[in-house]
Amino acid sequence: QVQLVESGGGLVQAGGSLRLSCAASGSILTMGWYRQAPGKQRELVAAITRGGSTNYADSVKGRFTISRDNAKNTVYLQMNSLKPEDTAVYYCNVREIFSFREYWGQGTQVTVSS
Repeated sequence: QVQLVESGGGLVQAGGSLRLSCAASGSILTMGWYRQAPGKQRELVAAITRGGSTNYADSVKGRFTISRDNAKNTVYLQMNSLKPEDTAVYYCNVREIFSFREYWGQGTQVTVSS
């Protein structure tokens, strides 16, 4: 059973920055962040493989950077130039190497004021 611990959400003004962290137990293949705004479906924000290949939603390209520390089993999301439309609950998502099972974090609120 993989355990996830998220941190780093909060309230920030438009144009500001936040960094999210998610620490996982176990052996992890892919790590990523999704978000869900009120009344909208959950969407992929960014993902990173164990080898470091990344994938971003078009809406965050050039503003957000995903990275991971394999030794610490931790994924980070550096969010710069935040916009009010980035306001959402952000969820960490990981996939375990051996079982290929997917796990979700509890979610952390990010609120960007205009």
